[in-house]
Amino acid sequence: MPKLVIVESPTKAKTIRSYLPKDYIVEACMGHIRDLPSSAKEIPAAYKSEAWSRLGVDVENDFTPLYVIPSDKKKVIKALKDALKNADELILATDEDREGESIGWHLTEVLKPKVPVKRMVFHEITKDAIQRALDETRDIDERLVRAQETRRILDRLVGYTLSPLLWKKIAPGLSAGRVQSVAVDMLVQRERERIAFRSATYWDLRALLEKDAQRFTATLSTVDGIRVASGRDFDEKTGKLKPNAKVRLLNEADALALRESLLQGEWRVLKVEEKTQKRKPPAPFTTSTLQQEANRKLRLSARDTMRIAQKLYEQGYITYMRTDSVFLSEEAINASRKAVKERYGAEYLSASARRFTTTSKSAQEAHEAIRPAGTAMRTAEELGLSGVEASLYDMIWKRTIATQMAEASLQFMNVTIGVKNATFDATGKRILFPGFFRAYVEGSDDPEAALDNQETLLPPLAVDDLVNCEELEAISHQTKPPSRYTEATLVQALEREGVGRPSTYASVISTIQERGYVVKENNQLIPTFLAFAVTRLLEQHFPDLVDAQFTARMEEQLDEIARGNSEWLPYLREFYCGQEGLEHRVQEKETTINPRDIYALDIDELGAKVRVGRYGPYLEIEQETEESVRASLPANLPPADLSIQEIQERLRQKDEGPKPLGIDPETNLPVYVLQGPYGYYVQLGEQVENGEKPKRTSLPKGMEPQSLSLEEALGLLRLPRLLGEDPETGKPVYVGIGRYGPYVRRDKTFKSLTKDDNVLTIDLERALELLATARTRNSGEALRELGEHPNGGTVTLYNGRYGPYVKYKKTNVSLPKHLSIDTVTLEDVLSLIDEKLSSGKSKKSNTTRKRKSS
Repeated sequence: MPKLVIVESPTKAKTIRSYLPKDYIVEACMGHIRDLPSSAKEIPAAYKSEAWSRLGVDVENDFTPLYVIPSDKKKVIKALKDALKNADELILATDEDREGESIGWHLTEVLKPKVPVKRMVFHEITKDAIQRALDETRDIDERLVRAQETRRILDRLVGYTLSPLLWKKIAPGLSAGRVQSVAVDMLVQRERERIAFRSATYWDLRALLEKDAQRFTATLSTVDGIRVASGRDFDEKTGKLKPNAKVRLLNEADALALRESLLQGEWRVLKVEEKTQKRKPPAPFTTSTLQQEANRKLRLSARDTMRIAQKLYEQGYITYMRTDSVFLSEEAINASRKAVKERYGAEYLSASARRFTTTSKSAQEAHEAIRPAGTAMRTAEELGLSGVEASLYDMIWKRTIATQMAEASLQFMNVTIGVKNATFDATGKRILFPGFFRAYVEGSDDPEAALDNQETLLPPLAVDDLVNCEELEAISHQTKPPSRYTEATLVQALEREGVGRPSTYASVISTIQERGYVVKENNQLIPTFLAFAVTRLLEQHFPDLVDAQFTARMEEQLDEIARGNSEWLPYLREFYCGQEGLEHRVQEKETTINPRDIYALDIDELGAKVRVGRYGPYLEIEQETEESVRASLPANLPPADLSIQEIQERLRQKDEGPKPLGIDPETNLPVYVLQGPYGYYVQLGEQVENGEKPKRTSLPKGMEPQSLSLEEALGLLRLPRLLGEDPETGKPVYVGIGRYGPYVRRDKTFKSLTKDDNVLTIDLERALELLATARTRNSGEALRELGEHPNGGTVTLYNGRYGPYVKYKKTNVSLPKHLSIDTVTLEDVLSLIDEKLSSGKSKKSNTTRKRKSS
């Protein structure tokens, strides 16, 4: 009889299948087959009357979880049960971390196998690794399962207990979380620092010097023996000069006067210092360092990085991508050293094998760093990879290879040049031997180009040499507020504080954006006023839940449970139950928190507050004798960018009312350009209380409100506009602006305008060109079939009104921007379909309550 091997995904199944004997059947369970209920609809009728049912955890009965099986997993489970009937052994080959262990345990609970069950683990999908894993199977690790389940229950208790409080006190639809609330707090604290920051100005001089026809620059360092103030002398949080800074602060007049004086002086070398430094290569990638570097080099989000890495792993190209370890196996070290020698030469090979030690005490996921799978160390080109997959793999390949390369050798030259009562400093850097820089430079995707950029060459200089001053410029500098977090720096901060686990950072960062707490702009993560309001409530009433150290201690406790050194049930009871438990604290705060006390910002100078309501943020000034003055604010306005001048202008506009752009000659009504919570729009006429809503049209992307003319505004208000009739069908063709931007329409056929089209000037000929590339809503025309879904049924790729999408039975899923309609595969979209099915509104579910004994 055959042996049944179960993995998470079809891609992983396909790769593993090629390495196993023919009597092994490999099936995919499509991720988790059951979980806690995600909505009230999923709670079975038998439990809805229970007080604990909304949590999905029976807190009155030893925190017993209520597991449900979504309807879209029924066919998967049936197929697995059918396959198991004909098997004499069940092998669980899910991922080697806690999540994979949990999936394996749930499979045994649901399938109830009557044949021997083995747990097979591996951190790379190669023939040797799979064979080794088959020879070294083990039982399911109950401690890992318990730790993962405790973590899941804990997250559910925090989120589902706190979130309803936020709905009542701030706005509907908000959420709190054990890790996400700390992440949001970090972003809010940084934005508060930017608000408190006051920019300071300081001046210095920069000289363009020449020696033996070679030019170099030098910067003013001292005047009359006193060091000139530079950026490091200012407090990075306030922008003010540090109180103990013994420096000379130059203003513009000082700098210009000094410049005039020094132009007449003799420039002489006073001191030359040379030193050589060695640079060691960085450790191989862990989950968090991969996310950070992919964000810096490739501008990938944490979620995209993990998605692409997962695909590379499942195809057998890299090792498991969820790991805290920097350890490399002996096979990997030897393979890397061989590749260095063959590709770069023996002189670039380190003298001995370089081994890295994991310093993170919480490392618990996998047991090796992320590296190319196997021992061939093939490049992305040799594997036939392309696009972003090739870029990420190339980064992993280079980082791994670099670990076994020689150190880089750098020479630094520091030169002090005197002129009258001032000194200038010049610094040079020369790469004596690039070593591992040939393969890998952090933050650069082109090592060879980075080598050139890293060098700053000075001419040969010796003490008492005279140099010529060709230019001398007075330079003004302004101190800058602390930089906002990027995904890379937030991941770095979370890991440094011990908050959460690297494998969860991608989902945390995505969640805080989806909830409206964060806006991503130019790679910066900007907290919204909503984030400020939620953080204020948590700080005032649940300070431990936004305390990074408290959350880190929770992680340590969960790790102790995983190691078997601590009991899960007493820990959950202590956290949730009793007078000091979360449940009682939230119940108490429900009656004592005044929603009026929860606001985002306090503008002391004006006696104003920024509040968050059902329709977004707004300014409010309370007055003793009159009704409060209110003015709305854009939902995505960065809090640190809200200036006193802008507040005053908004309040003035509120008081005086908006000024019309002009008068519509047809209706004799005023035309306004207004800003709402979701952007700018034009409006015809006034909004009368309890009256009919005036005509409004959103400004399309790229149209600036400041330069909008009356003619353009009227053109927008006339939309949708008839362009003419289609000569082939005789049907009218219109242009308009909808929820997704400008479009053209003929009957039920829609097509979005391109960025080069103008909604006000597009003509019938261009509209027909666009419509020719669209498909009608009910035409059913497909670009191509991608293949058969594991549950049965064809997955088809369409080009729809709002872009490409895939269709499986009655489920449509938009194609993400990173996937091309020309290259997308069935494996690319199966997880997207599964996620859409799992989040469906009409899920039916089977239910399991796990019985536990304390």
